[in-house]
Amino acid sequence: MERRERADAARNRQAILRAAEELLRRHPPEQVSVERVAAAAGVGKGTVFHRFGSRTRLMLELMSERAREFEQAFTEGPPPLGPGAEPVERLVAFFADLTVLAARNGNLVSAIEHARVTTKAHGEQRREENPIYRSWHRHVSRLIAEGRSDVDAEQIAHMLLGTLHMEPIASQLRAGQHERLAAGFADLVRGLLR
Repeated sequence: MERRERADAARNRQAILRAAEELLRRHPPEQVSVERVAAAAGVGKGTVFHRFGSRTRLMLELMSERAREFEQAFTEGPPPLGPGAEPVERLVAFFADLTVLAARNGNLVSAIEHARVTTKAHGEQRREENPIYRSWHRHVSRLIAEGRSDVDAEQIAHMLLGTLHMEPIASQLRAGQHERLAAGFADLVRGLLR
């Protein structure tokens, strides 16, 4: 019987995450409440709260799942994103895929920010302490160091990743202009590692 409960819990978790993602594709973040997610997932509101604790935690878990999929692609997937390509080509592929991820999940990122603001969730970790950011930063700085041992790879990685949070860039991502941003990152990376 215990095994069945775990399978049900796993199915509920996936249903809740899928429902949240689908609602965020169709509606502004402020319209995606726990109640709407629960109804779309076919579970009770209490199930969502029991599983995730809050709307913010639900959105963070959804973002973490997307980030884990991306991390698996750049650590284990085929080149040029995954191992086996030159550092410059891996970095170009990384930022191309990252801009797509950011553009597709713009409402999710906005929902996380909206949830943090509306729930008074203070004391949250700084961006550079976030495990997702640390993983991306470690990957980017390692590739920069492989391509250019004479530069401060860690600092440049912060600078490149940090641009995604600047308002002009974030605005372009929300508008779906990821191809233009990916081309700009490619120019920067190729110039740096030339």
